[in-house]
Amino acid sequence: MPFSAAEQRAMEQALQLARGGVRGANPLVGAVILSPSGEVLATGYHRGAGTPHAEAAALTAAATAGTDVRGATMVVTLEPCNHAGRTGPCSQAVLEAGIARVVYAAADSNHDAAGGAAALAAGGVEVEGGLRADESRELNHRWATAAAAHRPFVTVKTAQTLDGRTAAADGSSAWITSGEARADAQALRRRADAVLAGTGTIQADNPRLTARNPDGSDADSQPLRVVMGHSPVPEAARVRGIDGRFLQIPTHDPAVVLADLYDRGVRHLMVEGGGTVAGAFLRAGLADELVAYTAPALLGAGTPAFAGLGIQTMAHIQRWRWDPAGGSSAVPVGPDLRLHLEPLPDFVNEKD
Repeated sequence: MPFSAAEQRAMEQALQLARGGVRGANPLVGAVILSPSGEVLATGYHRGAGTPHAEAAALTAAATAGTDVRGATMVVTLEPCNHAGRTGPCSQAVLEAGIARVVYAAADSNHDAAGGAAALAAGGVEVEGGLRADESRELNHRWATAAAAHRPFVTVKTAQTLDGRTAAADGSSAWITSGEARADAQALRRRADAVLAGTGTIQADNPRLTARNPDGSDADSQPLRVVMGHSPVPEAARVRGIDGRFLQIPTHDPAVVLADLYDRGVRHLMVEGGGTVAGAFLRAGLADELVAYTAPALLGAGTPAFAGLGIQTMAHIQRWRWDPAGGSSAVPVGPDLRLHLEPLPDFVNEKD
């Protein structure tokens, strides 16, 4: 076996760390630094877009503790990246730190970021890959699908009743979920590159679609506010704002929206409203995760959370699974539940 017992234990720890990360524009990654004798020197994981990658987080933790990592081994769940995006290339950071050996699980499937293993080897680092690669790929298969398709990772978010309604029969909808749930959802907005709603939601609710801090103030970094549909957005609509971060895409085709946004640099899209738009992304198979804030309430009739799925028979049912990262699939938020799911692979959705 090319991997020591200490490295195998460290990879288990790195996978657990990775599961604590945030899905979106980047994969879930954990890293553990081992001394030559196999002791854990430092750990780190990627906490979301724009934050240090797992390798950099572990190196920073070691430096903060005054720990010398020269000659150490880094065990990481994904091949270190080899490009400069919002952060610098991890391969270079590892080289500069004097790490002697890198053990990684899965190769990076993102063409723009791949090549870290080769860069490390060229720099004199001993590199070995493949340790528990299947588990790393399983954690990140939806992200890898989006990256390979050159489209943003898509989060569909809803606020609904137990019977899946987002508004009553008369159209009223404020408020189905609690203030705690709405505040929790703002954390999703703050992580997204863009937030999208349909023209129907804009006309009915006149939302701002801005990201706000826990105290209600506007976050320093704002997502692009996107409206999908052909109906004109009124000049006085709050979604337009005054910061220039507003975009209308006159189409009902989610694939067209994603291609446009990807070309604009968007890597994580949050779809917020309403049921027709959410249903369009689900029907097209372009939703990578579903976050459903569910209130312990019933309406019996009204606007469905997901419209136009085109399902007429059980043979075509869409089946989803709880977040495979574990620990966050169903979380109480005030009086409500935050449900976190991802679609099953197509072959599992087929009728038995």
